[in-house]
This record gives sequence, C-alpha cells and structure tokens, in this order.
Amino acid sequence: MFENFLKFDIPGEVISSLLVMLIVVLLAIYIGIRAHFQNPLKKPKGLLHIAEIGVSYFDNFVKDITGTALPNFGGFIMGVACYLFLAFIFGLTGLPSPVTYMAVPLSLGLLTFLLIHIISARFTKIRYFKRYIDPMPVFLPVNLLSMWAPLLSLTLRLFGNAIAGWALLTIVEVGLRDASAAIFSAVPAGWNEIFLAPIPLALLHAYFDLFSGLIQTIVFISLTAIFIGQEIPEELNISPLQERRKTT
Repeated sequence: MFENFLKFDIPGEVISSLLVMLIVVLLAIYIGIRAHFQNPLKKPKGLLHIAEIGVSYFDNFVKDITGTALPNFGGFIMGVACYLFLAFIFGLTGLPSPVTYMAVPLSLGLLTFLLIHIISARFTKIRYFKRYIDPMPVFLPVNLLSMWAPLLSLTLRLFGNAIAGWALLTIVEVGLRDASAAIFSAVPAGWNEIFLAPIPLALLHAYFDLFSGLIQTIVFISLTAIFIGQEIPEELNISPLQERRKTT
C-alpha cells in the first residue's frame, strides 16, 4: 500500500508547465538582480533592456484598458503573458505543450475569474452583491449562471485552439511518416519515416506554436484586462485621455 502511495502518475503536460514556470521565475530573478546592480546613469543592455521595454509596454497596455485604478496590474499581465507564450512554444522542444492539458487553461481562466470578483468586491464593497439581483431579484438564478461565462470563454478558447493545433500536427506527422515509409521502402525500417516530415512539420510548428501562440496570448491578456476593467466603477476607471483632459 505504501509503495502505491509513493507512485505519482504526473502527466507530461504538468511537468512541462512546471518547467515553464521555473524558466519565468529564473528569468525574473536574473533580471531583478541585474536591475538592482544596474547603474541608473547608464543605458541598460541585453535582457534588462528588453525587460524594461516589456514593463513599460504592459503598464501602458493595462492603463489604456483599465484606466488608472490598478497602477500595478501591468506586472501581473506581463507575467501571465510570458508564461502563456512560453507554454505555447514549449512544444518546439519536443516535450508536451502545457496548454494541451485541460487543467492548465482552466487554471489560467480560474485565476482571471477570481480576480474579476475580488477586484469587483474591492471597489464596489457591499454593492458587489447587487449584481446578482439586477435588474430584479427574480433574475438571481440567471445571474448566478452567467457569472461563469468569462471562465468558460477563456478556458475553452485556449484549450480549443491548443488541442486543435496539436491534433492537426499529429495527423500530418503520422501521414507524412507513413508516406515516407512507403516511398523509401528500400531504406531500413524506422529510418525510412524521416524524409518527408521535417520541413512541413517545421512550418506547421512555426504557425501553430509561434504565430498562433502569440495571437492567443494577446487575446487572453486583452480579455482579462477588459473583464477586470469592466468591474471598476466609472468614476474610478479614468482613461489616459480623460486624465490628460483633466490636467489641461
């Protein structure tokens, strides 16, 4: 019994996800150390310079969508974007892509879902509970069901696109291997399967892992910022344009 308890059946996608998170954490530690010892009078170079550009971009990105009510939210969005994009392209290493495992998109969607309600409760206080009985108390069951829409939308969009790309790549790979084995039948078995697959698969990986991964990352962080920005009261959700008008 004790031996069975020690046997952990961990999916490969979970291990890949842990590796991606480790990469993000190590990069953050390295950049943090570089920034701590960086001379403020000198222009940063290399990875530190790229990180500063990223921080500035995501801060402005969040500010344009959510306004000025969440000044430090850009760091969270940047972290999610880095993890999600690396998770998509992780399949290029030959290891399983984390986003093809339902638990990973569900975890990301659940994180956004919890932030939506936490931020809403933070800014609206007791009025937060009014959302469930708008416009009348009889709509309580409908509102309780509709509250899960962002979670389902974000989760299924990520998982659907990832699993569709994985399925297409698998079908093409099997077809090319079989075709190569049939054409080059004179070559020893196993070796005759490698001639047709590399170039078409490389092109498909470039699309589904790089291009599609970038698009899905942009869509996910944009929807996350929009969903959360909608929970901030209008009097607090001041856009950069409104801010400039007030100062002038």
